[in-house]
Amino acid sequence: MQSGQRMIMSRTPLRVSFVGGGTDIREYYSRHGGAVVTAAINKYIHIIVNKKFDNKIRVSYSKTEIVSSPDELAHPLVREALKLLDITKSVEILSISDIPSEGTGLGSSSSFTVGLLNALHAWLGEHVSAKQLAEEACRIERDIVKDPGGKQDQYIAAFGGLRLLEFLPDDDVRVNYVLMGDGGRHLLDDSLMLMYTGLTRSSSNILKEQIAGMNDKLEYYSAIKDLAYSCFRKMEDSDIREAGRLLDEGWEMKKKLGNGISNEFIDGIYRRAKSAGAYGGKITGAGGGGFLLLLADPEKRKSVRKELQDLAEQQIRVETYGSRIVYVGE
Repeated sequence: MQSGQRMIMSRTPLRVSFVGGGTDIREYYSRHGGAVVTAAINKYIHIIVNKKFDNKIRVSYSKTEIVSSPDELAHPLVREALKLLDITKSVEILSISDIPSEGTGLGSSSSFTVGLLNALHAWLGEHVSAKQLAEEACRIERDIVKDPGGKQDQYIAAFGGLRLLEFLPDDDVRVNYVLMGDGGRHLLDDSLMLMYTGLTRSSSNILKEQIAGMNDKLEYYSAIKDLAYSCFRKMEDSDIREAGRLLDEGWEMKKKLGNGISNEFIDGIYRRAKSAGAYGGKITGAGGGGFLLLLADPEKRKSVRKELQDLAEQQIRVETYGSRIVYVGE
């Protein structure tokens, strides 16, 4: 396919998942259906795509690759995105992330893939829907590269906002807004806290073990899915306190799905957060490290922050938009 001429930049949000994570894994939803309440946040991955003056492909992320064809790329997501869109030469790709992209549990891998596809399509002069971006990202990550995991990350990165995502056995995905008034949305933003534990982990290993033991834990998955619908209703009612309680209940259930999801250190800081005024919370992503997400009484966030002063906090709010093209060069 003919390559583009103009520089393109996409901006794609990271995400936090509230309740339902794990039911978006194909091994579960293909038999029982899944549901997740999740939100894009105002932390981003930017992807820049530009024409390269020669026939080479240059990709810069935590390291730089310069190759003659997509098949030579070590980065599997870039390699497969270029092959999917039939881009074979003369392209430069640069990624910049607000938050380190390895092991933090904020869906950075999928945000990268969605943002890369969005930028490459735009570079080719193509406008594509959020649904197409999510579907193509799922195809690359889950079907081609065979990374274990669910489908929520790709969809929330593409669509943005605060959503109830429903994963149907036929592989379709229903994307529902969580309808909150301005007051409720401000209250949610004022209640959100995101604290970095300082621990990184391999989500792949945790997820593989979780999938292997899924048949013995089906009652927990079913309960977690039910909690997602309950959380959806409470958030639409702007009942953040009760939504926080459901997060707490969901976290206790999630810890039963496999080893490595929590540990003594994580359990300790979570107890401290609750004693200081957090309604509830969870470790983002597969667990084992990364960020601790909390819903806290806005008037007690200061005391929670003081109690967890040994952890670095990221100020976050819900991001309305999914992946967008934010710059098109002349």
